[in-house]
Amino acid sequence: MSWFQKLKEGLSKSSQKIAENIHSVLVKKPLDDEVLAEIEEILIASDFGPKTAAVYIEALRKARFGKEVTDEEIRETLALEIQKSLEAISHTFELSDQKPFVILMVGVNGTGKTTTIGKLANKYTALGKKVMIAAGDTFRAAAVEQLDVWAKRANCELIKKEQGADPASLAFEAMQKAQEKGVDILFIDTAGRLQNQSHLMAELQKIIRVMQKVDASAPHATFLTLDATTGQNAFAQIEIFQQFTSINGLIVTKLDGTAKGGVVVGLCDRYKIPIRAIGVGEQIEDLQDFDAKNFARSLMGISQNDV
Repeated sequence: MSWFQKLKEGLSKSSQKIAENIHSVLVKKPLDDEVLAEIEEILIASDFGPKTAAVYIEALRKARFGKEVTDEEIRETLALEIQKSLEAISHTFELSDQKPFVILMVGVNGTGKTTTIGKLANKYTALGKKVMIAAGDTFRAAAVEQLDVWAKRANCELIKKEQGADPASLAFEAMQKAQEKGVDILFIDTAGRLQNQSHLMAELQKIIRVMQKVDASAPHATFLTLDATTGQNAFAQIEIFQQFTSINGLIVTKLDGTAKGGVVVGLCDRYKIPIRAIGVGEQIEDLQDFDAKNFARSLMGISQNDV
């Protein structure tokens, strides 16, 4: 199965709901203000968010359709507009010459952050990069065990300490070892923290300060992992994390488990932070680099070959 097919299948809960609802409101009706208002409600229900949904409704209003517009034409127009919006903030993620290139991974509990680190580590080792992982979620034994499995699978070194150890101290040690061993990429996991846990957020800042004692430019990227099934709560998570660290990439997981895939569009529209990867399943190949066109067409239930 190609990635596009897997993505389309993964987004089927969202795309089927959108397609069915648009079809139902268009039955024997012209594309007037009443129908546009109903389509706007459909987009909001898919977690585009009111402001973002209004942008796409305006695009439909300006589009030149024939007298009898079909739901396929509506979805194709929406897909194209979504693609353009996402491409405007998307750019290929490239590693700099900095060694090690440090990627700090943050997110609340249950977003799939630890698994995502493992999948990314596997991806980069397959590309010939020397990768190291720091198991910075020292409060959760399961997180360290999980990373242990992934590190062995990806054939990369894991830096870990006993449960309850100081995460900042571990990050410092990992930074030093990564420099000594000529590591290309260092992933630093952090405790899955709730946005209302101020002491854990303060600890995140401490980790960054300690890392910068080894390399003043670290971290070179900070990725926030978001669970698509939480819908609008993802907005609140970004708001809080941005108060404590600079987020320059989002990874959205579990898109296959929700009918609210529009949240990706809403997040990009509001925060202008590029999506670095999306997940539509638990297998290692189910996390892939984000492609605006493929995502937009899959979300609207349009085949790759459709015009």
